[in-house]
Amino acid sequence: MLYAPDEPAAKNIILMIGDGMGLTQISAGIYANGNRTEFERFNTVGIHKPYSSDQLITDSAAGATAFACGQKTFNGAIAVDQDTVPLYTILEEAEARGLATGLIATSSLVHATPACFIAHNKSRTNYEEIAADFLQTEVDYMVGGGLSYFANRKIDSRNLIDEMTQKGYVLSDFIKEDIEKVKIDPSVNFGYFTANAEPLPRSQDRNYLSTAVKKGLEHLSRHSENGFFLMIEGSQIDWGGHANDLAYVLQEYIEFDAVIGEVLDWSEKNRETLVIVTADHETGGLAIQPESTMETIVASFTSTYHTGSMVPVFAKGPREKLFGGIYENTEIYYRIRTAFGW
Repeated sequence: MLYAPDEPAAKNIILMIGDGMGLTQISAGIYANGNRTEFERFNTVGIHKPYSSDQLITDSAAGATAFACGQKTFNGAIAVDQDTVPLYTILEEAEARGLATGLIATSSLVHATPACFIAHNKSRTNYEEIAADFLQTEVDYMVGGGLSYFANRKIDSRNLIDEMTQKGYVLSDFIKEDIEKVKIDPSVNFGYFTANAEPLPRSQDRNYLSTAVKKGLEHLSRHSENGFFLMIEGSQIDWGGHANDLAYVLQEYIEFDAVIGEVLDWSEKNRETLVIVTADHETGGLAIQPESTMETIVASFTSTYHTGSMVPVFAKGPREKLFGGIYENTEIYYRIRTAFGW
């Protein structure tokens, strides 16, 4: 047992995933941010092994399925096993147990990482099929892109926005309202779409992540007395790595780091919340070069895809010590369940 027998379980758990954020991305981000980072506030640090069931180099779908379901699966799989049988996700279980749930991403909500917590599909690219799965599990708060996959569908004539509204959701989007100005009734399920489809705006152009997280914490903590599970993805750290664009990586990382700080501030006041920060994989094979200084980071990339590097895990809050050590990425799921006391 990695926690004291009398240590209370977490009432709330916030899982933050910096997609593509390996140790070098964190290092470069710290140095580029005045040698400061919110990661220094964590006392418990672990490392997970990110490989998938069919390849040493995982993708985001298999990686997020491991976190959400506790099983390794093939690259491209959305919360299904190697035989494409749907797997029960941690978010679905939280909903069944009466907890509030939330998904926030700086990508489309139907992209691999958020999708793996609520959808089941053999292919991460079946965006419209994935969007339809949002009708099967009532996530209580969601913010991200991908409006067109819900409203302007090619595979059928359904308007999922209308269907979700009929189920009691209050939905808004960037075209109609700035999320900063949206008033959210704690008694209803809420969704906010930040973009129609692709490409989504970068951090300097979107300016919604911090507000979305603050509103999400307020909404979820008022939405259920039983606690909540919230997944927050800094999606575009990965995209900067794929593009071998250091400035892009750093901009996205620094935004994500600041939001980590805001989440920690909230959780330290709440005292019943466990915060976990990790990544699904490293992207780009980023290396900091000898000519770098604290003022100027010079880096090179060895790949335009993911690498097999193990990935750090940070935890703070009730039963945080569960997340120390070296373990398979599937352990994130099992240790979250233990932290909840399930």
